[in-house]
Amino acid sequence: MEVEGPASKPSSKYDDLLTPASTLARTEPLTRATASYTLHDDRFQLQQRVYDRQFAQLYFYRLLKLRPAVSASAKRRWPSCTEVRVIDAVEDVDCVLVGTLYKEMKLKPSILDEYVKDKTTQQHLGRTRFTSPDDKLVLEDEGARIVLTGPVVPTASLVTGVVASVRGRILPSGEFCVSEICYAELGAQPVAPPPLSLHSPGSGPQVPRAPARYIALTSGLGIGDAGADPLPLQLMVDYLTGALGGREEQTLASGVVRMVIAGGLLASSAALARAGTYADARTREGALAGLRDADAALSQLAAALPLDVMPGEADPANASLPQQALHRALLPWAAAAGEGLVRASNPHEFDVEGVRFLGLSGQNVDDVVRYAELDDRTEVLEWMLRWRHMAPTSPDTLAAYPFHDRDPFVLDTCPHVFFAGNQPEFGTRMVTGEAGQRVRVVSVPAFSVSPCLVLVNLNTLACHPIYFNAESMDT
Repeated sequence: MEVEGPASKPSSKYDDLLTPASTLARTEPLTRATASYTLHDDRFQLQQRVYDRQFAQLYFYRLLKLRPAVSASAKRRWPSCTEVRVIDAVEDVDCVLVGTLYKEMKLKPSILDEYVKDKTTQQHLGRTRFTSPDDKLVLEDEGARIVLTGPVVPTASLVTGVVASVRGRILPSGEFCVSEICYAELGAQPVAPPPLSLHSPGSGPQVPRAPARYIALTSGLGIGDAGADPLPLQLMVDYLTGALGGREEQTLASGVVRMVIAGGLLASSAALARAGTYADARTREGALAGLRDADAALSQLAAALPLDVMPGEADPANASLPQQALHRALLPWAAAAGEGLVRASNPHEFDVEGVRFLGLSGQNVDDVVRYAELDDRTEVLEWMLRWRHMAPTSPDTLAAYPFHDRDPFVLDTCPHVFFAGNQPEFGTRMVTGEAGQRVRVVSVPAFSVSPCLVLVNLNTLACHPIYFNAESMDT
């Protein structure tokens, strides 16, 4: 895991406290670094909300969009093998099929299970993972479907909704025996600015290194939880606003050009339902306390640096993906910062100095983990890049808007940084594509579980995690 550390280690944690005030007064004040910013959330905006359509159109468009890329990947890998449709495949003839995978799962929950009195079925509803050895994969194209079999089929690590290409033969039983499988792989990547770094000794003239600039990622603040410790959050706010740490820490914080909160702003939005028109003043005040605390924290951050706020699973926004931006009325103090606050959608895509970022609040990763035997969250993010789809389980097990003419979750282009919020722990890896694409994937932990702020270096794409654990601080 590539993790960037501080540029240098202070000789003593109390050096700044022991420095005479006259010396500190002569220290040159720090200025926050700036960077260009371009928002790319247009494809996630819902212009009209019509919910009377079938989801079949979404799957049809996904296959239509990804088939050329998957077919091209199969052609590069198996140039001598012919691609055919499922309905045209001939028994015992080596061929290639392209289609959408459907995973038949015995333990997959159904809405009807809520009304079943069978205790065995009810026990499955509390599971965190619904995989079993009896799961089967079915490949479906525009005309037919066929069951996939064979020892090379990675049933455990695949989910419904992935568009794939399989090579093999049809057995007398009518099943397709798979010998190899491939996916669309990483798409074309926007050209990023070259990294700014020092030349090695003797390699030429020394070029002064430009100051590092960072994007700060965090998620799952969980504001409004009465049992949570508010100190880590306040420490993070003080750190980013320059009110915490010595000269070394403040120099690092001044290089943060933008902060992104990837969902999980509130611990729960259930209390907001009690703040209705007919609620008394005391009930309304208690119901809105968490939201007001969040607004106060965001207003401090937005006054110090540009801030993007994405909605999450427990936030007051629509539940289905893509989640629309939080309403301005929910955050009146923070919204007063004007352009300093960006109320973003989930997913959220943007460029900073030519570096493309794409992130979600974590529902997509959590849902894949429930229906596949994948535990490493960064591995899930890597597979999404190779499947060329950021939310493959939608709309089957992950709620999504019933698009009929597009699938906004298809990765037409490959980002430079791909992140997911509200994860159990911090993790990162570098993913490399066949055409030389390099993508930094980041699992951003929920701050309420692991108080961590992840800094991504815009020059090198290295990660620098900073933890605000009040319990481990020396007294």
